[in-house]
Amino acid sequence: MDSYTKIIRISNALYNDGLEKAKVRDLSGAIQSLRKSLRYYKGNIHARNLLGLIYYEIGEVADALSEWVLSRSLSPENNLAEEYLEEIQSNHSQLNSVNQTIKKYNQALLYCQQDSKDLAIIQLKKVLSMNPGLIKGYQLLALLYMEEGKYELAKKELRAAVEIDSSNITTLRYLREVNLYLHGDLAPEKAGHKEKKASAYQSGNETIIQPTNFKDYSAVMTVVNLIIGVVIGVLITSFLVIPGVKQKAVSEAKKAELAANDSLTTRNQEVKSLENQIKELNEKIKKQENASEDVKKTVDSYEQLIAAYDAFAQQNIQGAGEAIEKVEAELLGEQAKNVYNNLNGQVNAQYITAVYNQAEQDYNARRFPEAIAGLEKVVEVEEDYNNGYAIYYLAQSYRQTGDLENAKKYYQRMVELHPGTSRANKSQQYLNEMGQQPQP
Repeated sequence: MDSYTKIIRISNALYNDGLEKAKVRDLSGAIQSLRKSLRYYKGNIHARNLLGLIYYEIGEVADALSEWVLSRSLSPENNLAEEYLEEIQSNHSQLNSVNQTIKKYNQALLYCQQDSKDLAIIQLKKVLSMNPGLIKGYQLLALLYMEEGKYELAKKELRAAVEIDSSNITTLRYLREVNLYLHGDLAPEKAGHKEKKASAYQSGNETIIQPTNFKDYSAVMTVVNLIIGVVIGVLITSFLVIPGVKQKAVSEAKKAELAANDSLTTRNQEVKSLENQIKELNEKIKKQENASEDVKKTVDSYEQLIAAYDAFAQQNIQGAGEAIEKVEAELLGEQAKNVYNNLNGQVNAQYITAVYNQAEQDYNARRFPEAIAGLEKVVEVEEDYNNGYAIYYLAQSYRQTGDLENAKKYYQRMVELHPGTSRANKSQQYLNEMGQQPQP
C-alpha cells in the first residue's frame, strides 16, 4: 500500500469516527475527528461538509460558511455544499438573523467587559432566542449566572448546552463547578462528639489532666503541617492565580473574537452595499439607454417625415414614399401625425406606381437585383398589381438571379391568381422545369 492510499484511508476512518460521534450528539468529539481527517487529506469533501453542518448546529454560522465555501472551491461538481450555501443565501431573513446574532453576542461581550452583567444577560437571552444552538452563548450566560450566585439558572443553561453537544469540555467543566457549589450549600451532617476520657496525676503542687489516649505527635504533626501548607499553596494557586491567568486569556480571546466578528459583519455589509450600488447603477444606465434610444427613434421619424414632405413638394414621389415608409407614426405628436396621415394617403398610390415603373425599367434593362427590390415593395402593398405583372416580373427576376425558391413561390401565385393566361401557362412551364408539380 502506497503512502497516498494510506493517508486517504486514515482520513476516511476519521470521517467515519466523526460521523458516529455526531449521531450521538458528541459534537465536540466529532469536530476533533473531522479536523484530524482534514489534516490528513484536505480534499475530503464529505468530512468538510459534515464539519460545516456541525458548526452550523452549534451556532457557529461563519465557520460553517467558511467550510462550505472551501468545499465548493475544491469540488464544484455535485457538491452538497452548493445546496447548503444556496439555501442560506436565498433566505435573506436568515442571513439578517445571523448578522444580528453576531452583533448582539459581541455587544454582550462588551457589556461583560464594562461589568454591566444585567445588560449582558438580557442581550444573551435575545441571542439564544434568535440562535438556540449557539453553545458559547449558553456558556457565557451560565458564567454570568454563576457570578451572581444563581447556580440553578446556570445549571439550566448548561444542561441546554449539553443537549446540543454532550461532550463539550468547557460546558462539562462549568457544570461540575455548579454542582460543587450546589452541594456545598447543603447542610453538613453533624458528627457525634466522642467522649474523651482523661486521667490526672500530681506533679509537685499541680494536678496534670491528660487524655488516656494521649500520644506525642509533635514530629508527625510537623510533617502534616508541612503537607497542609503545600496543599494550601497549591489550592491558592489553583483558585486564585490560575483563574486569573485563565480569565486574562479568555478576555483576550473574547476581544479577538469580537474584532473578528465585527470585521466579518463589516465586510458583509460593505459587500452588500456595493452590490446594491452596482444594481442601481446598472438600472440607471439601462433606463438612460432606453430613453436615449426612444429619443433617437423619435428624432429619426420627424426627420423622415420632413424628408418625405420635401420630396413630395418637389414631385419626387418615389423619394417621398421611401422616406415616409421609415416614419414610426406612434412616436409623432398630434399635429405631426395628422401631417403624416394626409401625406401618406397622397403619396401611397403615386409611390407604388413610381416604384413599379422604375422596377419594370430595371427588369427590361436586366438589372434584376434592382428590379427585385422595387417589385417586392409593390407586391407587399398590392399583390396583384397591374393585373399580375408585378408578380410575374418578380418571379422572372428571381429565376434570373438563381433564387429558385422565391421564383417558385411567385410563379405559383401567378398560376393561382390568373389561371389560363399566357403568363400563367409560362409560369407553370417554369415550375415544371424546376420540378414543381401543379397544385390540385
